[in-house]
Amino acid sequence: MLTPTMRFRGAVTAGTLALSVIGLGAGSAQAAADWPPLQEGAHLYSGNNGSGTVTAVDLGDVGTCHTLAAPVRSVQIASGSASVTLYPAGGCAGDHAWASGSLTRSNLPFAALSYRVLPA
Repeated sequence: MLTPTMRFRGAVTAGTLALSVIGLGAGSAQAAADWPPLQEGAHLYSGNNGSGTVTAVDLGDVGTCHTLAAPVRSVQIASGSASVTLYPAGGCAGDHAWASGSLTRSNLPFAALSYRVLPA
């Protein structure tokens, strides 16, 4: 049998959980709002969250290594057929690489200095 105190605690717990979920949703919407609008193609940005100088990627140039004039920190891709692999050094070199999917909006774990387009 539930006592009035137990019912009250259950209601408070449910209300707190609901507010937490609403808060998480608002945070996600805010984070998405910080990015430029999603557009077809691939774009590299010198700053986090799609800020700074933009470099457009030619998704049709599959397999060619491109060395950038300046490092990039974020990427946004909307393509059904291509992905991008980013490297920390010029000439598509470095100890590790970061590979995207064909639909990506992400800050990179390192500043990238080169990239290669690959089929998705």
